[in-house]
Amino acid sequence: MTQSQILIVEDDPDIASSLASFLQDKGYATFIAASAEEAGKVLGQNNIDLVLLDVMLPGEDGLSLCRRLRSSGGPRIIMITALTEPTDKVIGLELGADDYVSKPFDLRELLARVRAVLRRAPLDADTPQQPAAEMVLRFSGFAFYPYRRFLRSPAGLRIPLTGAETDLLLIFCQRSRQVLSREELISHTRGEGFVISTRSVDLLVSRLRRKLTGDDPLANPIRTMRADGYAFQPEVTVEG
Repeated sequence: MTQSQILIVEDDPDIASSLASFLQDKGYATFIAASAEEAGKVLGQNNIDLVLLDVMLPGEDGLSLCRRLRSSGGPRIIMITALTEPTDKVIGLELGADDYVSKPFDLRELLARVRAVLRRAPLDADTPQQPAAEMVLRFSGFAFYPYRRFLRSPAGLRIPLTGAETDLLLIFCQRSRQVLSREELISHTRGEGFVISTRSVDLLVSRLRRKLTGDDPLANPIRTMRADGYAFQPEVTVEG
């Protein structure tokens, strides 16, 4: 099994080198970029699995880079934010980040989050990205490709999904028409053992809803069950 490749986008050289050394000791291949421009070059030349992305960068900031990476699918992203910037966490999740950590952070916590985010990938690094018999889930005119993390809309448009959005939609499809609590959704999209607010789940559901409904709120397939959680309404069929 090949090493997962992690790009650290951090303009503080001491923090970046310390993170790189720590992750290398844990078996990961690491790259360092001090700006969004440098990150683009690394991403263009390597098959990066995960980006550790600092919010405060010279030039283009981390939130803008996160938005650009998500618009094209891109690797999984963990945002790194300062404790004095709580709004960055919310904005980062809305832009498509898979998780976040706050500075200062414990390296063991960061490692746990890195492992949890990388575990979400449906395919092993050695598995072809476009298998001959790929699972496709169909509902309400949509085709959902969880292996490649995108939707095909009823109009034929390709809609990229983040890792967390893919995980959320997959559990919704697997348990269609069942009420799922926010705690259950946390366990499926963030991994066990993390203290994650239900607000994060609500933001994730909101992001997914926008991709499924566009400008038509009446087409919303995810029903809010007040204090109980959410239920995915469409009938789902599986191919492959």
